[in-house]
Amino acid sequence: MSLAMFVQHLLNGVTLGSLYALIAIGYTMVYGILRLINFAHSEIFMLGAYFVFWGIVLLHLPWAVAMVVAVIVVGALGVLVDRIAYRPLRDAPRISALISAIGVSFFLQNLAIVVFSAIPREVYRPDWLENAIVVGDIRVLPLTLFVPVLSFLLMMGLVFIVYKTKPGLGMRAISKDIETSYAMGVPVNRVIAITFGIGSALAAASGIMWTLRYPQLQPVMGMIPGFKAFIAAVVGGIGSIQGAVIGGIGLGLIEIMAVAVFPDLAGYRDALAFILLIGILLVKPTGLLGEKLEDKV
Repeated sequence: MSLAMFVQHLLNGVTLGSLYALIAIGYTMVYGILRLINFAHSEIFMLGAYFVFWGIVLLHLPWAVAMVVAVIVVGALGVLVDRIAYRPLRDAPRISALISAIGVSFFLQNLAIVVFSAIPREVYRPDWLENAIVVGDIRVLPLTLFVPVLSFLLMMGLVFIVYKTKPGLGMRAISKDIETSYAMGVPVNRVIAITFGIGSALAAASGIMWTLRYPQLQPVMGMIPGFKAFIAAVVGGIGSIQGAVIGGIGLGLIEIMAVAVFPDLAGYRDALAFILLIGILLVKPTGLLGEKLEDKV
């Protein structure tokens, strides 16, 4: 493999991994606070992409404006999902919340099929993302640089919120002990709603950028990326934001580089994620940066 090809594959791996990381952060934030796997996260990812599509087609919004509006709307939808499907079950057995999460996932997926139809749709991509940048023998699309940079900025914004703001302090407090947080006057339900909103907004941003890289929309498009992002979150250490980022980028690099070095593995690309998951859990059951958490019932 030439140096130019290696650099191109490396950039593609970081691009794919940063998308996995954004989705994985949503999983890990919710789990870190509620010990709940939000299975509807894949459909939130899908809705972000659809809202941009219809914002451009029906409302004739510029792409950048449509993206911002879609992220805000999907973030609000994440808050609504928490309010309707999860908040009434705060004191119920955890299996009830898990079943509710699966139900919300199927509901949103089938609602999208009814409203948007199951016909795959082609996605508009801004012209400035199409013109390749050529440096020597290296040919890179601006999209390959745009996605990791925007993902990094969104992650830095999240880190600022979590570690430098009052809602972030509340998130960290609830993740340690939700009962004590109630007793200390932390507005638990409000903080959890903010968590769902932020996680959903990041998933929407990832879904929008995913369709720039793979320009086709369909209601089930979030299933495989969602599974892989969940694997990335577990590999990195479920409940750890840093772990989600490491797991997502690592998974993206492994997928791209493995197929680049061993082209015969292209048909087994999706299986690589599950092999990585099994391997990591055999060595470190809590993930790379995860901590052993008490299972509160």
